[in-house]
Amino acid sequence: MRPENYPPQEPLSEAGEAYAAEVARRADGRTGLEISYGDDPYQGISLHVPDNPNGTVLGFIHGGGWTSGYKEHMDFMAPAITAGGVILASIGYRLAPGHLFPAGVEDVADAIAWLYHNIAGHGGDPDRIFIGGHSAGGHYSSLLAVRDDWQAAHDIPTTVITGCLPISGVYLFGDGDGMAVRPRFLGADGNEAPASPILNIKATPPFLMAHGSEDFPHLMAQAEDMQHALSEARGEAERIVFEGRNHFTACYAGGEADGPWVKRAVNWMAGH
Repeated sequence: MRPENYPPQEPLSEAGEAYAAEVARRADGRTGLEISYGDDPYQGISLHVPDNPNGTVLGFIHGGGWTSGYKEHMDFMAPAITAGGVILASIGYRLAPGHLFPAGVEDVADAIAWLYHNIAGHGGDPDRIFIGGHSAGGHYSSLLAVRDDWQAAHDIPTTVITGCLPISGVYLFGDGDGMAVRPRFLGADGNEAPASPILNIKATPPFLMAHGSEDFPHLMAQAEDMQHALSEARGEAERIVFEGRNHFTACYAGGEADGPWVKRAVNWMAGH
């Protein structure tokens, strides 16, 4: 789909408008195979399959403060990721304020289940599904990676996530999160703890975390805390800091073949 064909979203900030224009420019008109995993227009996957897939699958989830964004925003990553033989599945999900927690994370779980049950037909290995995301997408990917209570309902193994690659993710809500305002997607009071990856570490797939050196200060602090918490739980957790990058330019690294993330991420997935 094209962004203009979706139901309307809330207006973007000036920075959000600039980001949306830049990822569209970087995508240069590239689109993926349109996959629907639900009835809502936002419940879809933009699937990019390399000519010679090696079986590895990266499900990547867009950001947008849980209230905006499109799966097509991550299409710009496809050339660099598929060049390494990796299938890129850009995952969409329903947005707040119309759909509050846990709707969005449940959508991503449904999308992962679709990949597990169907990706073999596109050259992927259902036992080699990695997930990641930017900002809000980094939050959703991390929350599902560390939980072990959602897979059974989808008839998939608790080990379905081989590894997690969040960029500028959010790992804590509530006291000490450093946020100026409470994110609206959380909905009812009391959802802070169940929505916080750092407070729900039951599973420990390997993590390759990343953020910019000029990222939002509270997200950089949360990333350090999450890395420590994963290590304390005897999980593998590496963290990359993109020098000179802010919250938005950190995301652009996801599609830069010679940038600070793609080669590292592709090699990291190959080694797990």
